[in-house]
Amino acid sequence: MAGRLQREILQTKPFQALEEEAYLNLKRTADVLARAEVGTLKREGLSGAQYNVLRILRGAGKAGLACSEIAARMVTRDPDVTRLLDRLEKRGLAQRARDGRDRRVVTVRISAAGLRILKRLDGPVLEAHRRQLGHMKRTELRRLIGLLEKARAIGTGRSNGSRRD
Repeated sequence: MAGRLQREILQTKPFQALEEEAYLNLKRTADVLARAEVGTLKREGLSGAQYNVLRILRGAGKAGLACSEIAARMVTRDPDVTRLLDRLEKRGLAQRARDGRDRRVVTVRISAAGLRILKRLDGPVLEAHRRQLGHMKRTELRRLIGLLEKARAIGTGRSNGSRRD
């Protein structure tokens, strides 16, 4: 009997491996969950990547961060952080300045307008997450987090790749 994902994507052939089915379930779930956030962010004219950068900058405080630090902290990697910052700066949501000691370093800080947008989004984004995942028990959410971290560890080199059945 076909699994739920097979029925959702109208796939008639079984998956080649359980790992393939798990991976595709993960991608499908991420897409479904991201759609709610995208709708919320769109009302403020932000992409998910722009929202991520603004949250990173808010966390950095007045000190700001270098572009490379922002890139390293992003939840989803973006190959063109410079263009992303260009768009935020053009909208007045972030400011860039050259370091006085090393002109090669550009420090980025969130602006007051960027902070205001995040303040408006904090509640609606959290509420979207609660609508999506609030039906799960806290123990289930912790287990899910642990499993996702374990899956990600192989990509970061923190797992030996062995599997226990």
